[in-house]
Amino acid sequence: MHKYVPQIKMDYSHFKTDVSKRRRSAATRELTKIAYAAPHNVISLAEGMPNEETFPFVEMRVKLNDGSSFVLEGEELGAALQYIPSQGYPLLLQAMREFQRKAHSPPLWESRDIVVVSGGQDGLSKALEAIIGPGDPVLVQDPFYPGAGVVIAPHLVELIPVVQDDFGIDPIGLRETLRSRRYSGKKMPKIMYINATGANPTGTVLSLERRKEIYRIACEYNFLILDDDPYHFMYFTEEAPKSFLSLDTEGRVIRLDSFSKVLSSGLRLGFITAAAPLVASIELHMQSSHLHAPTLSQVIAYKLLKIWGYEKMMEHFRRIRLFYKQRRDLIAGLAKKHLHGLAEFSLPSAGFFLWIKVWGIKDTWKMVMQRGVTHGVLMAPGAAFMADPSQPCNAIRASFAKASYEEMDLALERLAILIREELVLGDSITDSEI
Repeated sequence: MHKYVPQIKMDYSHFKTDVSKRRRSAATRELTKIAYAAPHNVISLAEGMPNEETFPFVEMRVKLNDGSSFVLEGEELGAALQYIPSQGYPLLLQAMREFQRKAHSPPLWESRDIVVVSGGQDGLSKALEAIIGPGDPVLVQDPFYPGAGVVIAPHLVELIPVVQDDFGIDPIGLRETLRSRRYSGKKMPKIMYINATGANPTGTVLSLERRKEIYRIACEYNFLILDDDPYHFMYFTEEAPKSFLSLDTEGRVIRLDSFSKVLSSGLRLGFITAAAPLVASIELHMQSSHLHAPTLSQVIAYKLLKIWGYEKMMEHFRRIRLFYKQRRDLIAGLAKKHLHGLAEFSLPSAGFFLWIKVWGIKDTWKMVMQRGVTHGVLMAPGAAFMADPSQPCNAIRASFAKASYEEMDLALERLAILIREELVLGDSITDSEI
């Protein structure tokens, strides 16, 4: 008797753009995929792969912070420097499938797949461009990560901003926005872009109740959820957040992970987990662009996962959570000291950023972008993160990830001086205009 395996029943043709539907596989890329999967006795003369003997590299050694190490040499090094299938290095794909299964326990797992991408931004670009076309409306949390905005903007899409509170997107507001839009006969969105954990720039973490309600709304209004989640393991809440992928009973979630924040940004590795038809569309896009994510980076990541295993990787994530939580607490204390009476902020529940709202200044753009450098401090103006960046915004995003304690202290001291001068300058402008 065959065991019944539930399958995703969604028709994804509704969500794919015409360009995505017209993409066709490259025969050479398919041959590379076949060659990697073929038995060792198959001799391939099909691919245009260079001979590894011509590569000038003979050995690479990698030492990890726990004292363990590995060496790439011979055939393994040759494979790490060679072309691979567009979907990813097969051994890493296998390891990541097991990792995602353990980390999220996704429903309908047999109907999903993974594709390795060249960092989160590449994955974001590939996923959005498979789904959005000219004039399509896209749901975004407001404020939201501007890296998504630069992908969306050339497609002339309509952004539908959903306002956040101190706990992220409010499902009540989301539902009302969609209900009003449907009632007015406007085109409905096919996708929502969201950072559920450590929203960039606000640092909010959606509660499980809100995630469940947002997912129910996605089912009701028939849109996909692109969950860009690079800070998933860098939460500062007592309980680990459950991902949208873990709640996805219909195949609506496109999960985007990145190794940039947790292993190395220079590796340029991320991975997309989604329903197999959506992964296939993204793979075809990769075949026509950069072929595949860097092989050497993928092999290094695979060796790390092989040496550490799932539990040791989770221990690594625990250490960096404590590292960044300590930094969050430091910058929060410094902000209270230097910005008292000038600004307010909420303690971020995840991620890298403190979202500061300045009192008495309508828009921080010129203050930060034009006068900040001359005052020896550089932060991100809030308007850069808004769905409509042309509108004034009184916020500033400050990162606590990399600067030293002394540098953060001095930066916030300089910011306070900058704000006070801006308030005086604003008063003088107002007086001259009266």
